[in-house]
Amino acid sequence: MDLTGKLLIAMPGMGDRRFEHSVVFLCSHDDSGALGLIVNKPASDVKLSDLLEQLAIGPKGAGRDRPVHFGGPVEGARGFVLHTPGETPRAHSMVVGGDFAMTSTLDVLEDIAAGRGPGRALMMLGYAGWGPGQLESEIAMNGWLTAEADAGLVYDTPDEAKWAAALRSIGVEPLSLSSNAGHA
Repeated sequence: MDLTGKLLIAMPGMGDRRFEHSVVFLCSHDDSGALGLIVNKPASDVKLSDLLEQLAIGPKGAGRDRPVHFGGPVEGARGFVLHTPGETPRAHSMVVGGDFAMTSTLDVLEDIAAGRGPGRALMMLGYAGWGPGQLESEIAMNGWLTAEADAGLVYDTPDEAKWAAALRSIGVEPLSLSSNAGHA
């Protein structure tokens, strides 16, 4: 099973509060494990302007008040940008389908600060990672649902509405979910 480019939707009661009501975009998934970015958890104490100032990236322009998201519990000081690929591919970007690319180099932040794109982007600190077979096991234990990644949901839906919107995209009404697993 290759879930690269898909969304993971946290099930209620999964047991890890860091992922409660999370929607994770999977940047890569193969036999060696998986890497994803939580797309619906803005950091309460960090804005893009804070990062740009700390990194001495200018100029001061529009878009600097964008939120920075908690991308996951691994390497919390490492930055990632999930963005549209754009017309000119970046040498250091991982393109994941037509609507998504992930970049972890400063050039993408410099372009955002200067107003030259990418137009749709989410900034993250940290990432979610799984070792070989770990994600498959969590899915089998009813920890996650999977869905197709939709650019409108990821980039344009308000963060607080993404979890319910992701569930609805696969025909699941959020209020119908239980945190208790059952066995027949």
